[in-house]
Amino acid sequence: MNSMDNLEGGRSDRRLSSPAAQRNRRPILEVLQSVLPQTGRVLEIASGSGEHAVYFARHLAPLCWQPTDPSERALASIDAWRDTEMLENLAAPVRLDVTGQWPSLPDLAAIVCINLLHISPWGASEALLAEAGRQLPAGGLLIVYGPFRSNGEHTAPSNEVFDADLRSRDARWGIRDLEAVLALANDNGFACEAIHELPANNLCVVWRR
Repeated sequence: MNSMDNLEGGRSDRRLSSPAAQRNRRPILEVLQSVLPQTGRVLEIASGSGEHAVYFARHLAPLCWQPTDPSERALASIDAWRDTEMLENLAAPVRLDVTGQWPSLPDLAAIVCINLLHISPWGASEALLAEAGRQLPAGGLLIVYGPFRSNGEHTAPSNEVFDADLRSRDARWGIRDLEAVLALANDNGFACEAIHELPANNLCVVWRR
């Protein structure tokens, strides 16, 4: 998958930085604080630079935050951020491609996926929803953040431009139809609990198994 898209270097160590992560972390955190339980393990899919993992672990203790990514560069960055912050509830990153084999994790309370569905083939969305349905216990949460189309239409001109850019880079990418993702989630045993409108024309969708 492509969690490394739009990451920047510029540090003397292995820590990477994502401008998008800096912009959207607070609004996403507010949603997470409103829905996540107090304890358990949260599995983050495609953690990228690791900045979200550090920020959320710091503010959501004692929940255990489990970052993952398929990229060696991302895993190294997550490790570097983890070494710098030294948060007891931030687990060591695990290599995970959403379309591949998932680890079995104890005490799994929620799965969080930020900015992946549109920067990956549709098969990644199918794999995410199917495996989340298998991994999460009854009552577990799946939380997805990113831009979506509504009824086949873009919700803002900027999203339309972004979608065209994504498809020019890889024809399999693109902003997904919210209705298609909701239907896919329903097929895998999830009920939509809330759809939060967040800044920059993004949505945070919360499902419960």
